[in-house]
Amino acid sequence: MSETTLLGIETSCDETAAAVAVETAAGPASWEIRSSVIASQVEIHREWGGVVPELASRQHLRDICGVVERALCDGRVGWAQLDAIAVTQGPGLVGSLLVGVAFAKALAVALDRPLVPVHHLAGHIESLFLCHPHLPLPAVVLVVSGGHTSLYHLPQAGTYRLVGRTRDDAAGEAFDKVAKLLGLTYPGGPVIDRLARRGDEHAIRFPVARMTHADRVEEPATVVPPGSPKIGEGRMDFSFSGLKTAVARYVRRRQATGPGALSETELADICASFQRAVVDALLDRAFEAARRFGACSLGIAGGVSANSRLREVATARGVERGLPVMLPTLHLSTDNAAMIAAAGLRRLRAGMTASLDLNADAALTL
Repeated sequence: MSETTLLGIETSCDETAAAVAVETAAGPASWEIRSSVIASQVEIHREWGGVVPELASRQHLRDICGVVERALCDGRVGWAQLDAIAVTQGPGLVGSLLVGVAFAKALAVALDRPLVPVHHLAGHIESLFLCHPHLPLPAVVLVVSGGHTSLYHLPQAGTYRLVGRTRDDAAGEAFDKVAKLLGLTYPGGPVIDRLARRGDEHAIRFPVARMTHADRVEEPATVVPPGSPKIGEGRMDFSFSGLKTAVARYVRRRQATGPGALSETELADICASFQRAVVDALLDRAFEAARRFGACSLGIAGGVSANSRLREVATARGVERGLPVMLPTLHLSTDNAAMIAAAGLRRLRAGMTASLDLNADAALTL
């Protein structure tokens, strides 16, 4: 049985990643990740409290050759055995994206192999199929990370229809900003998740915005099938900037009237209450979208899908409602190249390749 061996490259933000994936004639159900290598820049950016784009792109330049060579070595694959090169085209930091795109184009020319452009969020969605090859369709997928919070309807594999998104901060961005105002280290998500386990999630009632009207910002033209909810209705959109502000005001009031710095108990209660508000907002809309679209499963992907409380509550709600909830492994939750390779294999099978004038697109739409 013939095999397709593909190299995936991911450099959309602050992880330099490469992976080797294989597909047989059996299609996506046969996907096998032979290797997955990630060089993280967390320690570099922690000093600044967030990702510094210029530092990120320079580090990608330093790391990419070694990361790709390690992926090939771990996968026991030689350059000549590669059948195609897939790379994240966008969205992301344009300087970071350009490093990966330029490297992939150079490989495609040198090896005379097809070049497959991949949307970063499509990669996150396809990470679910890596872990759950027979994911029940149609499905609704929540993609939630530091830069994105979006809901997609998947009527069939490889088709992604946007049905909700954040109007301001992404959920992961809100985690980082709240962590910073609490004096916690970057990245904020894992730190808040850890502290929240010791706190009372009902100690503080932080408000979360509910979108009940159409967004004033015009959306790109989208074809919506008959009978589907209109994207412009806004009932499945998210907003986290108000929640972030509520936490900031609470902390300022407490510091103005209380005895000095926040105690460990108070800090844990704030983290737990904030995390509960975010998780409830995400899952309320995700399960509502699943109901409205008659989904057979709900998928949750992206960096924030690694949050322990989100995983626990989502699974419990799924059991209550008889709806399978699919999550990637922790390794596949954060940015990685295995998911880009998976999306690349699906696009390659569909004949979706790019010419060598491919350019990075920081605002690429899906």
